[in-house]
Amino acid sequence: MKKLFFLFLITLISCKSEPENVDLLITNATVLDIEQNKKWVNRFVAIRSDTIVAVKTMRDSDDFIASETYDAKGGFVMPGLWDNHVHFRGGDTLASENKNLLPLFLKYGITTVRDAGGDISEEVFKWKSEIENGELTGPRIFSSGPKLDGEDPAWPGSISVTSEDDVQKALDSLEKMNADYVKIYDGSISKEIYYEIIREAEKRNLKVTGHMPMTADVTEAVKFGLDGTEHLYYVMKAASAKKDSIEKAESGYAMIVPLAKTYNDSIAELVFDELGESEFYVTPTLHIGKVLENLADEDHSKDKLLQFIGPGIQETYQGRIMSAKRAKESGTSMRDHTEEVFKKMIKPMYNHGIRILAGSDCGPYNSFIYPGESLHKELKAIVDAGLNTQQALLTSIRNGPRFFGLQNSFVRVEKGRVADLIILSENPMENIENLGSINTVVTGSKTIKLSELAN
Repeated sequence: MKKLFFLFLITLISCKSEPENVDLLITNATVLDIEQNKKWVNRFVAIRSDTIVAVKTMRDSDDFIASETYDAKGGFVMPGLWDNHVHFRGGDTLASENKNLLPLFLKYGITTVRDAGGDISEEVFKWKSEIENGELTGPRIFSSGPKLDGEDPAWPGSISVTSEDDVQKALDSLEKMNADYVKIYDGSISKEIYYEIIREAEKRNLKVTGHMPMTADVTEAVKFGLDGTEHLYYVMKAASAKKDSIEKAESGYAMIVPLAKTYNDSIAELVFDELGESEFYVTPTLHIGKVLENLADEDHSKDKLLQFIGPGIQETYQGRIMSAKRAKESGTSMRDHTEEVFKKMIKPMYNHGIRILAGSDCGPYNSFIYPGESLHKELKAIVDAGLNTQQALLTSIRNGPRFFGLQNSFVRVEKGRVADLIILSENPMENIENLGSINTVVTGSKTIKLSELAN
């Protein structure tokens, strides 16, 4: 019997499979499941190429042999953050300054950005490819390419769309450059062409978001296939008790203050319910609103991140600074009336099923909204507006990929998901400000310590 027993043991040992080769093994980790509000201690994460191949307890870590092993020392591992509204722009002369800021996103744990349009799209798509191929250090990029606007576009590089024929040509152009979605701007575009773009993009299965002309209605646009809006002006308009009379008396952004003053909670509930049923996305950009509200008075010359902003981009900040000073002198700043209204909209929108997207609006021309840091502040603003930390984190790590139908590829630290991860010393589920404790970023199978990035 003893001989048989030993033969059985030898058979078991000999049948044990050979260790599996992987590129990276993150050991001794506390894995966070943000969706389920759970944490799993004493885990390892095995990564091959840019994909997670296993997440198991440490007792099974011998099942893998890694080219690199990273000891998390009990630190918290979670999916990388998504900044769902950034800008790369300023023309060819500022292209290199934009490119130089890419590592700054990683420093703050942002492994993916959604570029909301600019005038250096050719460069942006080149960076996107180089990052995916491991040739450039930076976050994964999804981009709208050029914005679509009217006869007199507000921003350089935008495509002018004034007829139905223009709509087809513009969408053809975006598809040819493999734009990830369509971004509409409201500089001079007509309501009719705005709706037509949405209808035609829907036929092509293209996602559409952006600004909208103040004469348009968000609930009407949703019927044509609009997927989301950037900023809160347009949803606020739909919730005004006097939007029709205001529209007759005012035009463009002159409508904002009277709309804010006539915002009606009961009407808002009905609007939010309709948008929620349509799985609508809203990117509030609360943090930039507060920065711009105080721009005329606040001194940013000693901001710690200003040193990383190139002189050309810093020069673009002057436009908003001067505008803020003129508004203060005239006593007509719309932000004095809107920011509290925007803040009170967040929780009820969320409760009605609207998908909040965390986005910073960082980039040239948006004064002192720093890449990376501004998303952390946006998430803090979302918490201050009423969401809990779990809900706020999901506006970044879940709703970002969900907008593109990629929720099954990101969102969780589990087998089969993309290995864009961050490692922290403190748990951000306990306090959103613990995002400041990120020490390592994982992109694909590469670990990057924050000390290796700009300090």
